[in-house]
Amino acid sequence: MALPDTAPLLVGLLLLFHAFGAWAIVEVNMEDKVEVMAGETAQITCMFTTDEGLGGTTIQWFYVLPNKERQRIYNKEPMHEAAEQNTLFTHRISLNVNGTAAVLAIRDVGVRDNLEFICVIKTLTPEEAEGRTQLQVFKSPTFPTIEAVETGISVNEEAPSKIGSCRVKNGYPKPHITWYRNNMPLRNTPREVVVTSSTTIESSGLFSVQSELTMKVKKEDKDAVFYCEVIYFVPGATKMTESQHINITVYYLPTEVTIWVESPKGKIKEGDTLELRCDNNGNYPSSITTIKHQNSEYSVENKTMVRTNVKRLDGGVYECTFEETDNFEVISRSTKVSVNYLESAVIMPKDSIAVMEGEELKASCNALSSLQTSTTWFKNEKLVSKGNTLSVKSATLETAGMYKCVVTVPEMEGMKTSSTLQVNVKGSPQILGPDVQEVETYETTVNLTCSATGFPAPTIMWTTSDGKNLNALQTETEDGAQSVVTFKITPNVKVFCNASNDFGSKVVEFNIKTILNTTLTTITSMPTISTTTRSTTTISSDTVVHTTPTTTTTTSTNTITYDTVTQNTSTNYVNDPVQTPTKSPNIKKESKGFVIAIIIIAIFLLAILGSVLYFLYKKGRICGRSGKQDFSKRKSSKDNIVVEMKSDNTEEAILLGVNGEKQQPNDQ
Repeated sequence: MALPDTAPLLVGLLLLFHAFGAWAIVEVNMEDKVEVMAGETAQITCMFTTDEGLGGTTIQWFYVLPNKERQRIYNKEPMHEAAEQNTLFTHRISLNVNGTAAVLAIRDVGVRDNLEFICVIKTLTPEEAEGRTQLQVFKSPTFPTIEAVETGISVNEEAPSKIGSCRVKNGYPKPHITWYRNNMPLRNTPREVVVTSSTTIESSGLFSVQSELTMKVKKEDKDAVFYCEVIYFVPGATKMTESQHINITVYYLPTEVTIWVESPKGKIKEGDTLELRCDNNGNYPSSITTIKHQNSEYSVENKTMVRTNVKRLDGGVYECTFEETDNFEVISRSTKVSVNYLESAVIMPKDSIAVMEGEELKASCNALSSLQTSTTWFKNEKLVSKGNTLSVKSATLETAGMYKCVVTVPEMEGMKTSSTLQVNVKGSPQILGPDVQEVETYETTVNLTCSATGFPAPTIMWTTSDGKNLNALQTETEDGAQSVVTFKITPNVKVFCNASNDFGSKVVEFNIKTILNTTLTTITSMPTISTTTRSTTTISSDTVVHTTPTTTTTTSTNTITYDTVTQNTSTNYVNDPVQTPTKSPNIKKESKGFVIAIIIIAIFLLAILGSVLYFLYKKGRICGRSGKQDFSKRKSSKDNIVVEMKSDNTEEAILLGVNGEKQQPNDQ
């Protein structure tokens, strides 16, 4: 009974061992996924083990179709292997088996190769095993492009407004776009921020994504920076790239208006060019800015007002008004402008004043001004007084003249006005110059000038010492009168200038002297020779002198020089070198011929006289001795008889012996 009960157990054990042996024959190991960039070569590895060895092993590769069916692309049997024809991979795949590793290589992969691949291992027994790997292909997208709205956005818009759009093309897998404002990511917020994205699958299977940002802007967004960030995938990593940054134009209403004087800086005076500027802290396009002068109703629709050559009436209140034309909101601000002025200076008494000599002079000068003024008085460009009152205790004739009052505003450069006052001092006239005036002339007529001061202006009369009245032209000057008379010179006749007015008279005498101005040329006369034995005898044109006991013969040149003289002619004879006379600039032609004739006659007479004296001296008729005795008393020697000659061209004395030999100065 025991044997029949164990038979089924043995049969079950046999079946269990048989099943355990089938699972252990073939094993396949593959990666879950293989990642590769588009365009590269993908390698999918199939690792397998079998108890039967490699001789009877068959390797087959499949990929899964969208309908989940398998499509075989490669088959390797013990005696044959080949890629399946007419598949996506027919010409792009190859299989490399190395031991228990079968590597399928797919060249030039694309995004359409993003499939699941199956490796099947079969043995001679009807046992097989398979493994699966997902091939993932990546493609980096292009650099993102961003566009901002070209028109401005108003903060008064009730609904969110479009800010811009961001686009990225040809990526795989699908890239993601995120918007940023000032480095802060923007998320969808009801009625505040809306991000809308759209995806396009290109014919190549790549993805293109476009994102649009709309939001409700605020005034602070005028300086905000917007950009988009693109996140995409690559094998084993995630990458990010940013677009360019953009700004938007935000329109907002002002909350404050400002008006100010642009120029001139500081205080304003009449005659300046006034420039007013108006601005606000908004930038709304549909608005009008107006600057208006409230006093004159003068206005301009502009942010700038320019008024040239302003007057005091141009001062006052100027108002700047901003008006928004959509909602007709108005905001304004005003400023006050002061135009300083300085009226013309007024002198009292006006124009001129006349005071008696010795009396007090008083005058005042004032100019109406909006600022503090300073007053000064000038005469002949010299400062004579400060303050608005001119006062002189005792007026003299020198007090008379033109006075200028200058009024300035120290606070402002260029504000100045002036006026003049003619001051006349009543009194007896005075004539400029001494009471007796000497006049010298080379001419036969002379012009005499007489200048007199006084008020009323004096009358000038010309008379002569022989009782004649001279006609003359009289002109008035600033402080009196002046007269010029032409007088023909008469010997021993004087001329008088008489200036008179209601308060007295003054007389000046003119003594006129005529100068005879001539010049003679120097002429050399016959030489004068003096010979002395033991004692020197010098014979000149004037005297005879006995001197030292040496014997000396001196030859000198008599020079006749004519000098310029007054009313006479003088001739001087001297024993000096020839001198060149000085020619007077005013020589009358009438006197030249007469003087030259006299000089020539005098020269001849002197020459004859000199010859006679020389002859008498040689004959011994002079000094009681003869020439022979003088020369015979002592033996002649060239060492003790010397002739001295002087030239008009040099001051050097040449010593010659009687035989004509030159002697040194120590041989004398």
